[in-house]
Amino acid sequence: MAEGLLRHDAGDRIDVASAGVAPTQVRPEAIEVMREIGIDISGHRSKPVDEFTGQKFDYVITVCDNANEQCPVFPGQTQRIHWSFEDPAAVEGNAEKRLAVFRRVRDEIRNRLSHQFQISDSN
Repeated sequence: MAEGLLRHDAGDRIDVASAGVAPTQVRPEAIEVMREIGIDISGHRSKPVDEFTGQKFDYVITVCDNANEQCPVFPGQTQRIHWSFEDPAAVEGNAEKRLAVFRRVRDEIRNRLSHQFQISDSN
């Protein structure tokens, strides 16, 4: 969700890459809650962080504690930022309960991105 939000809200101003320490698939709930705000991430894929080994980044943002602990070190002057969001994929319950958590986390991520990079969805 973070990749989709940053790509949409920052446009061409920021080059965005996204990966996980244990990638699986882009969750259908994530696709649905992003579609609700006009962002299509259905073509995104879950990538392993190893795919980016050796590349230089200005920022590496981890969005869950597990990722923060396992994220490799990237070369250069990379600024590491950690935001501890609830993992919506780990929430159990019916579809509406899961979607509610995905929506809340989506909005929390968007808020943090907006403040970190001085962007908004109206840019």
